[in-house]
Amino acid sequence: MPHAMSRRAALALPGLALPTLAQAQAQAQAQAQAQAQAQAAWPERPVRLVVPFGAGGAIDTLSRTVATAFPPLANGQGLVVENRGGAGGTIAGAAVAQSRPDGYTLMMGDLGANAIGKELQPSLGYDPMSAFTAVCHLVNLPLALVVPAASPHRSLAEFIAGAKAPDQVYAHPGIGYVGHLAQELLLRRIGARMTPVPYRSGAEVLRSLLSNETGSAIITVSTSLPQIREGKLRALAVASAKRVALLPEVPAIAETVPGFEATVWHGILAPAGLPPELAEAINRVFNAAIRQPEVRQVVEQTQAGEVVGGTPAEFAAFIAAEHARWAPLIRSAGIRTE
Repeated sequence: MPHAMSRRAALALPGLALPTLAQAQAQAQAQAQAQAQAQAAWPERPVRLVVPFGAGGAIDTLSRTVATAFPPLANGQGLVVENRGGAGGTIAGAAVAQSRPDGYTLMMGDLGANAIGKELQPSLGYDPMSAFTAVCHLVNLPLALVVPAASPHRSLAEFIAGAKAPDQVYAHPGIGYVGHLAQELLLRRIGARMTPVPYRSGAEVLRSLLSNETGSAIITVSTSLPQIREGKLRALAVASAKRVALLPEVPAIAETVPGFEATVWHGILAPAGLPPELAEAINRVFNAAIRQPEVRQVVEQTQAGEVVGGTPAEFAAFIAAEHARWAPLIRSAGIRTE
């Protein structure tokens, strides 16, 4: 009898799996329908894009260029750019982090506000690594190590040798900005120390270089390109992993310092809790927008940048890697904005 009972139980097992399989199929179908509905419905009204810096800079230009390409791809709805500068982008970050995750408040993200803000400012009221949903990595903008035309350094090798001399100073556009961190990383890699001189913008950094107040800076290629082409500044190397198309004769730092890489990046983020199907819908629109010819032209020709795109998961992984790259440097160097 026990043997017969066991046999009947065994014969019943395949039947037990059928409801589970049916439930899984129904759940998958429901998820697919929800995603399709979200993609079809979003957006139903204008979308707000919060930019963490003031008008006129590279990130503002990028945001407004993307906004011009947005309506035809988004049910005719507009992308309204809202500039909220201050505190290295964290004022904007805090505002977006506290917004509803409904797809109608987004942020043009960057390193400071969305990856390392807590390291730079421990009292920050939000944790950038948990306060946002990564949606779409839009662009990378290259950086260049530049010196005044009057500088004795005509190559990266000469700069490395000269950086070890006493009383050397370099400029950067703000504590914790990528140019600041990149120069500190380079100095550590080459075993040198220089005195950082902070300014309030890339334009002020340029003025300090052109007037020979400071000896070097790592700043965006788009900021320094006109002065490089006019011979007022000399580009010794670019900080990206490979050479930049608009400066093909300028080597990458990585050609001398293996593995060195630093770049300015921007992408679309939303408040934490954004439903995955909505993230996919927003991602689809911004992937299409960043590849429009008029947007690519601004990114590649005006800003010397690279269009990236990709999935929300890829952008989330990228942000995590950027945090892992810069957080130890910030902590060991004692870099703080407060």
